[in-house]
Amino acid sequence: MPRRTATMLASTLILIALLCAGVLIKVPYSEMSPGPTVNTLGDVEGDPVLRITGHKTYKTSGNLNMTTVRVTGADYNMNLVEAVAGWLGHDSVVVPHDTLYPDGKTEEESTQENAEEFSQSQESAKVAALKELNIPVTSRVVVSTVVKDSPSQGKLHAGDIIKNVDGTAVEKPEDVAKLVTKHKPGQKVTFTVVPARTAAAAEKAGKEPEGTEKITLSTVKAPDEDRAIVGIQAGTDHTFPFDIDIKLADVGGPSAGLMFSLGIVDKLTPGQLTGGKFIAGTGTIDDAGKVGPIGGITMKLVGARDAGARYFLTPDENCAAAASDTPDGLTLIRVKTIDDAKKSLDELRAGDTAGLPSCSAG
Repeated sequence: MPRRTATMLASTLILIALLCAGVLIKVPYSEMSPGPTVNTLGDVEGDPVLRITGHKTYKTSGNLNMTTVRVTGADYNMNLVEAVAGWLGHDSVVVPHDTLYPDGKTEEESTQENAEEFSQSQESAKVAALKELNIPVTSRVVVSTVVKDSPSQGKLHAGDIIKNVDGTAVEKPEDVAKLVTKHKPGQKVTFTVVPARTAAAAEKAGKEPEGTEKITLSTVKAPDEDRAIVGIQAGTDHTFPFDIDIKLADVGGPSAGLMFSLGIVDKLTPGQLTGGKFIAGTGTIDDAGKVGPIGGITMKLVGARDAGARYFLTPDENCAAAASDTPDGLTLIRVKTIDDAKKSLDELRAGDTAGLPSCSAG
């Protein structure tokens, strides 16, 4: 066999062997890629994403699209060839598996956590939107969860309204932990609560919850440090003056909060917030309307551009990463609060784009 032919054959065999090895070798990485975008002002499968009843709503136009990221599952074993292809590609990102699924978290656990965060983001979006419009929202500190086999099990229940701890009024969820940890493990602490069943009946009847009970508990030592706990997680429950229903399946995580809140504002105010333009964005939101950072910003930019967006509302803390890799044709608008976003949309609608807050890669 001629030397040239032998060399080519050997090279081909080596290449095949390397490719086979690459397919068989598993690596501890996962892939992120652009997911679907959804117009919060529109419909999904014939149902409106935002449905408001009990209050006047107004016609909207254009797009306020929330954006998503598609990720490989916790049980997916990426091979070396796929990892290299992902690293070389522009429309996907390969990251360490533990970045998406820390501490050995299963796909089921991750899905449940994302569902809880998505639900909480919807509540915060409603609160932030109504506060932006100066529409009163009633907020109460409640028992969010009760830890199994803790001092609170069977005595406190999810949904109980916490009025005070040891006679000190509770205004925020974090107040509960501060008051409990004033005690040493083994000491007693007294909660004054409106039972969940009483609160639910009052809300159904449109009345203010009344009828408190005193619950005395013995504190125990926290598993991780020397502080007193009773085994509950405090949270906030809101009562809205009318119904706001957010319907969107197969989406998780907290990053749609900003776009949901803007969609609600648009539906509840005269005029059209977008001016008919295609605007996408992302960002968590808290009850006070503060916009927080999210993961996968570059993938969301690509997804928004591919969907047809011209402008992208970008959380301030994501601005540098977004500006360093912005798809052509997409203009970034930096936001810190829902009020920032609303003012920028007002300027955009008026055609005053020169004053829009931008993102810098520096």
